[in-house]
Amino acid sequence: MAGVGAVDANVERPVDETFAVDAFGTKWRMDKRPWHLEAPGMPDPDFGAYPLPGPGAFAVDGLKEKARAAIAQKPDSFRILHNGWGIFEQTWRIRGFQNALMDAAADPGFYRELVDRLTDLRLSMIAQFEGIDGDAVMFGDDWGDQRGIILGPDRWREFIKPAWARVYEAVHAQGKFVMSHSCGSVAEIIPDLIEIGLDVLESVQPEPAGMNPYELKRKFGDRVTFWGCLGSQSTVQFGTPAEIKAEVKRLTETMARGGGYILAPAKSLQPGTPFENAVALTEAVLEL
Repeated sequence: MAGVGAVDANVERPVDETFAVDAFGTKWRMDKRPWHLEAPGMPDPDFGAYPLPGPGAFAVDGLKEKARAAIAQKPDSFRILHNGWGIFEQTWRIRGFQNALMDAAADPGFYRELVDRLTDLRLSMIAQFEGIDGDAVMFGDDWGDQRGIILGPDRWREFIKPAWARVYEAVHAQGKFVMSHSCGSVAEIIPDLIEIGLDVLESVQPEPAGMNPYELKRKFGDRVTFWGCLGSQSTVQFGTPAEIKAEVKRLTETMARGGGYILAPAKSLQPGTPFENAVALTEAVLEL
């Protein structure tokens, strides 16, 4: 697969070596892992005091040409256009995490308008993919934590599901597949994601609640492709090389049965991963 970078709604503008301010005015501390949100760009729920950046804030000059050139270099690859962070995550990146969750519960009219405006912005970005010969568009929106849906499944369905349905429809209208990343437990909303047109679910961490990949394959494997499933919080980090190779073998034999599986660790290799485990994972894939 060949990834092609495109518009990212979080281009950092450095303040100094420690801090950066993104395109939405949010200040981030960059020397922590992950980045730490220092000050939200929109501290108060007031669109009058905070003009949300429009499409013109995200320069795309030359990106189409670069994307076309990258695609031309790999004509036999599956070409993925990446669209940056997603709608739910962007609400708290703008408002602050606690503020955004409180908005959804206590000020649903404001939160709905924020989601709608961010969806319109996302659609303007998707429109710029028209004419680029990619096979799929990749999104990222972390809906889950280890326990379940962060916003709660009901509020996710109320606010976030209709927004992504619009975006997925726009991608399919261009003849491209929809791929989306989410960390954590999203088992409760997989039927909803399938309903609105998700083609590939990426990450599929096996450790969070309800995310046993073999059970997900049994329930949904004929309707959605799973990408990931090799436990980065368990097998890759803490397993033995033999256990890693055994799990890779099991995944490829079971998850790939009938199609609909892309082998990968649920997360990229994390700091602290034993060197021998990284080698074992590479060898396991090559031996396939």
